[in-house]
Amino acid sequence: MADNYLEKRYEEVFGASGGRKAAPARPGLDVLLHRNRSFRGYDKSYVVHRRQLDAMIAVNPKVASSVNLQRLRFRPVVKGEEADLVNAHIRLGRGLPELHLPFPGQEPEAFIVVCSTVAENPGIDIDLGISLQSMLLKAVEMGLGGIIIRNFDREEIRRGLALPYEPLAVVAVGKPAEQIELVPAHEGDDLGYYRRDGVHYVPKLTPEDLTV
Repeated sequence: MADNYLEKRYEEVFGASGGRKAAPARPGLDVLLHRNRSFRGYDKSYVVHRRQLDAMIAVNPKVASSVNLQRLRFRPVVKGEEADLVNAHIRLGRGLPELHLPFPGQEPEAFIVVCSTVAENPGIDIDLGISLQSMLLKAVEMGLGGIIIRNFDREEIRRGLALPYEPLAVVAVGKPAEQIELVPAHEGDDLGYYRRDGVHYVPKLTPEDLTV
């Protein structure tokens, strides 16, 4: 009885955590999804470290894989000569060719090159989509952002990084330096992204339009 009373009084005075500050709540999935945009410009004063790329790669053993074959492999690239090589062979902003994105001084300087140990096939493509989205959600959780790049020179990147496997995608990672807003759209609307007054707008169909 006395022990129980003292235990309750301790919790009343100090809290269940024993006086320690509770860890701040992490943003929920909806918030992470909303923040996970395709950024084409980055703050180059912020340097992405290898440990942050490793944390992104580390989500992959936790996500689904077709027949659990786990055929994807990952090559982290941090700021330096290898990042310069990757930058020379990627293309961003295909929907806004007149802007020549990224703007000078906003190029990404960290990447994860995703490869496959077998030829690309539907199962690999499903795995690839799951992996890319999951890694970018991890980046957002860490306060970073990124973009999935499929428009790149595969052979040049494979040869320049001495990759043993075919690269399927490049994920650029950094501290975003641009504002992106989602705008609601409906079936039949123009879904092309656009920029106005320095803001990048991305039309997205409503859940009602997506439901059949």
